[in-house]
Amino acid sequence: MNAWFDKLYETFIESGLYDLLFEGIYTTLLITLGALVIGVIIGSLIAVIKYFGEDVPALKPLCWLCDLYVTVIRGIPVVVLLLIFFFIVLKASSGIVVGIVTFGINSGAYMAELIRSGLNAVDAGQMEAGRSLGMSKIQAMGKIIFPQAIRYILPAIFNEMIALLKETSVAGYVAVVDFTRACNLVRNNTYDVVNPLMACALFYLILVVLLTQLLNLLERRLANK
Repeated sequence: MNAWFDKLYETFIESGLYDLLFEGIYTTLLITLGALVIGVIIGSLIAVIKYFGEDVPALKPLCWLCDLYVTVIRGIPVVVLLLIFFFIVLKASSGIVVGIVTFGINSGAYMAELIRSGLNAVDAGQMEAGRSLGMSKIQAMGKIIFPQAIRYILPAIFNEMIALLKETSVAGYVAVVDFTRACNLVRNNTYDVVNPLMACALFYLILVVLLTQLLNLLERRLANK
């Protein structure tokens, strides 16, 4: 056991590479949260367009574009999408910006269906009630439908956040020092194969467990309302 602690100290502290791990944690969380915001915005816009597109013929072309976006993005592996944005679309941007935008766009395709399902879970009579009170469809959506749909949407967003957190582990493909990349750099510089990889696995495990506990708490609170 003492030998293991000595090796742990040598790998992360004595080598001075622990700074890389903190940088990796910051980058991973930054990309995850930034991408989540973009994903929610894109997903909400697509969900609302498709929600109204069922009754408004003029929105059919937009609905078709939204379906095309979802199909294309969901059909391309996120690593390939990341490389396309880094080398072609956003080649003048930093790896972190590319990561946030790419994972955000990828997440938006999944968020769209999650949010749309939440909107459709609200009874259709709620929209009719809002319209009968003189509200426009947009007003009824903002004041009646969305507030009720939140209880269905929030747990799905938390699940997507957990998936997004793990997906960002491939950000190192575009020269980003996320936590996975930081652990690999420590491994390469110290020739310690075991401890950096175990630290990497433990980091993601702890975050996923914490987020899962928060999700369970959120679901219990929403169920009581």
